[in-house]
Amino acid sequence: MTPGRGKKGADPQAAGEQPKTAAAKKSTAVKKGAPAEEAAADSKTRAATPAGRQAVKQTVSEKAAQKASSPGKKPRKSRQRVPSRAGADGQNPFRTLMRRNRAPEPTTLVIFGATGDLSRRKLLPAVFGLWQDGLLGSAFNIVGVGRQDMTDEQFKDYAVAALKESKETDAIEPGSLEKFRELLYYEFGDFGSDEVYDLVGKELDRAEKAHGGRKNALFYLSTPPSLFEPISNGLGRLGLADQSEGWRRIVIEKPFGRNLDSSRELNEAIHRVWDESQVYRIDHYLGKETVQNLMAIRFGNAIFEPLWNRGFVDHVQITAAEDLGLEGRAGYYEEAGVVRDMLQNHLMQLFALTAMEAPAAFDAEAIRDEKTKVLRAVKPIPSGRVDRVAVRGQYGPGSMDGERVPGYRQEPGVKHGSRTPTYVALKLEVDNWRWQGVPFFLRTGKRLPKKVTEIAVVFKRPPLGIFPGGLERNVLAFRIQPDEGVSLKFSSKSPGQEMVLREVVMDFRYDAFGAQLESPYSRLLLDALIGDATLFPREDEVDHAWQIVGGILDSWDTPPGGTGDAPDFPNYPAGSWGPEAAEELIGPDRRWRRL
Repeated sequence: MTPGRGKKGADPQAAGEQPKTAAAKKSTAVKKGAPAEEAAADSKTRAATPAGRQAVKQTVSEKAAQKASSPGKKPRKSRQRVPSRAGADGQNPFRTLMRRNRAPEPTTLVIFGATGDLSRRKLLPAVFGLWQDGLLGSAFNIVGVGRQDMTDEQFKDYAVAALKESKETDAIEPGSLEKFRELLYYEFGDFGSDEVYDLVGKELDRAEKAHGGRKNALFYLSTPPSLFEPISNGLGRLGLADQSEGWRRIVIEKPFGRNLDSSRELNEAIHRVWDESQVYRIDHYLGKETVQNLMAIRFGNAIFEPLWNRGFVDHVQITAAEDLGLEGRAGYYEEAGVVRDMLQNHLMQLFALTAMEAPAAFDAEAIRDEKTKVLRAVKPIPSGRVDRVAVRGQYGPGSMDGERVPGYRQEPGVKHGSRTPTYVALKLEVDNWRWQGVPFFLRTGKRLPKKVTEIAVVFKRPPLGIFPGGLERNVLAFRIQPDEGVSLKFSSKSPGQEMVLREVVMDFRYDAFGAQLESPYSRLLLDALIGDATLFPREDEVDHAWQIVGGILDSWDTPPGGTGDAPDFPNYPAGSWGPEAAEELIGPDRRWRRL
């Protein structure tokens, strides 16, 4: 243990105290008739401690005494809200069912790489938002682990500064930061030695003494991929993956491996320590509300599913465009490129959710089974087919929002004459009954005109045109970001004497719910704490995704100093929608959507 920190003397009750505003909200919700599950959960939580049990007994006795003293008084029917009158109180009726019914057990969140960029910009704000909303319970604390020599107090200051600076941080309520910092602890050391894991184990012992209950722990690996295996092994050597004293789970960031072989090697190393049920491979795209809404639209409505097949769909476009360049990530991006950074994980997950069959149930295994099945059905792309189904590009100098921006090779840290692709367009063909003959076009790239992610299902034209003018295709578009929502484009008669049709759009915007969308990391962190793996890719999903892109990597990866048969880079200017070859890929009578 690092001497001179003074943290062990901290008042554990104070450290676990929720902000008054959050506690007040919870209390108010119960008093006003919150759902029965919440009231029961609240009573259960209070009954978990001797003081709480005594308080519950007193409450029950008081209620019984009040009832006995008023024999002639007609009892109230209920103090719960009446669901059928949602919105009658002036509140948005869409928000009636937005409450979370599950809460995590007492837990220690251990973040490896706690002083890194991801932790600073995303994780700490996400955890703070959950805690401030009262979703983490009172017995929760965070142990940051890094290689940087730092005391507890220094780490607390670091975390508070990160929360104040990050754009991801929720509005900070008065006094919240001061109480949140009391939940934070820090350990440091070499991830290859046992000392640092021993210190982590002592933190779990301390949490158990402070809060009681079991020593539950969620280990989040927010580190470079090269450290995944050493950290997993270190936790295993010190027995921290053992669940005899509380559940233990491990969250692993992308990329999970560098290719199919390294992915399998990493899986094998992870499984020497962890059971698959303990492993949570995180892909933050799956935490986005609109990605989850894709399943809701497909399987919660009867009108779409009958059309969701080769009989009606002409093709599907999945776009994930970025307007930014490298933003100081040249070291990572030069090694990863666009295929490992975006295609193998984010776009493959969006494709699987769009193309999969209806799951037998809305649970983790059923959904992941269906995603795996459709990934298995994708027509293989060996190296010999790559030129026919994939296009790559690298951006050159151009203009964004009226300002000149450098090309990829002019970005700081990029190797001279780099062959790393920053754009990819890919045609996937699915060999199953539903999608035979329906191509899925995926594209992603950097320095495109705007930051936008969309899934567009483009339907076939009507078989016969009886109106003047051409026939347009209907398009059902899921806007993942920004302007989250769903739109349906169809033809309608224009007002007037002539029978003239024009395209109109029926649009649903997600902000109709009147609530700020929670960050993907908030959703996924809470799911991992609860033990819900529905939104985390399983081992076989990751394996099949690597199999699909393996031929592309084999064909496009060039040895250091080599040129391979890459096109003449750069082949698209910054601020454009990619290389011209991508237009040829989508084929005649089709075009990429201009978003």
